[in-house]
Amino acid sequence: MEIEECVDLFLKKVTPVSEIERVHITDACNRVAAKAVCVEQPVPAFPKSAMDGYAVRASEIENASKENPVVLKVLGENCAGDCNELSYQPNSAVRVMTGAYIPEGFDAVIRQEDTDYGMDNVAIYASVKSYANYCKVGEDMKAGETVLEKNSVITPLHIGLLASTGTEYVEAYRQLRVALISTGSELTPIGTALEKGKIYNSILYILKAAVEREGFCVSYERVCADEELALEEMLLEAADCADIVITTGGVSVGKKDLLPAVLEKAGAQRLFTRANIQPGTPTIGSMLKGKPILSLSGNPYAAMVNFEIYFWELAAALLHNDSYKPVVKKAALKSAYAKTNKLRRFVRAYEEDGNVFLPTQTHASSVISNMTQCNCFIDFAAETSVSVGDKVTIRKMRLC
Repeated sequence: MEIEECVDLFLKKVTPVSEIERVHITDACNRVAAKAVCVEQPVPAFPKSAMDGYAVRASEIENASKENPVVLKVLGENCAGDCNELSYQPNSAVRVMTGAYIPEGFDAVIRQEDTDYGMDNVAIYASVKSYANYCKVGEDMKAGETVLEKNSVITPLHIGLLASTGTEYVEAYRQLRVALISTGSELTPIGTALEKGKIYNSILYILKAAVEREGFCVSYERVCADEELALEEMLLEAADCADIVITTGGVSVGKKDLLPAVLEKAGAQRLFTRANIQPGTPTIGSMLKGKPILSLSGNPYAAMVNFEIYFWELAAALLHNDSYKPVVKKAALKSAYAKTNKLRRFVRAYEEDGNVFLPTQTHASSVISNMTQCNCFIDFAAETSVSVGDKVTIRKMRLC
């Protein structure tokens, strides 16, 4: 079965998040908007100066120069935050600072460097066009304009735009809840002395960091020894408190690969296993209590590849936003790859400007140290050879 078919099996079963929360904008970054936000009043709501200078009527200084200055009467001054209504008079000006209100009748701002900085009267040494250095009402956003689209991921820029409209709260889908269960009696917590035959549990921390960086919530986090009853109990608990459950380890056919049997015992519905992919062929997709269970290999690289393939597709479906989906595109292969693979294979690589390179020749599933040099996977088709210069399919990594 191809991985695209496996993804589709998952997507046919998942139910998108429907719970909506009222979130203060300071807590809204990386959340998904459940409702569009429109501007109630224009931004800016008044005409303002784009620089320090003098508000003028452009037609009155169109012939001004250093040799032939135009002298205007200064009616007063507006600094940022002031709103002095200094009524226009012929051949007059108002001293204004950046961001200050421009009274009615004036249609441009001459920068102060082009004047003599006069207080009662000002000599103007240059001309300007109408609305030069002048921010019109609604120049940034017009009343009724949509500032935040429904189902969009809220970014820091959105936060700033919302703040500029005076919006304090937004409607957002609740955070995606993810459960992480690492299995294996060999796993040792960080901060603990490592005994012979034991390893530190790196993949749990990789996945936890990836999930939390996107603004999602790790609602359940456990490490389970190779014990069937304990693992079954954890799976059932995780399915009760998460939208997606991810397990690592125990999916193959070894003596301690207990997960296939435990999933069945817990009542999970098997969707797929043993897809046409290397690494991570034994990856299992199943549903338990209506929640997708993504069971990954215990080998870190294999787990990372399959996490990237499946998790972001599930996140996109659950949170109503396709931007989480993996970026798949073509790139020109710039490094030799002589191997012809029996299965479709995902190889770590680095892509830049439409070219893709193999920065390492070490591709073992247990090795992840060289992943810091990579930002994508090359998707090599089974039983197919490639040459330098060929166009190949790549998937950008979100983990890097």
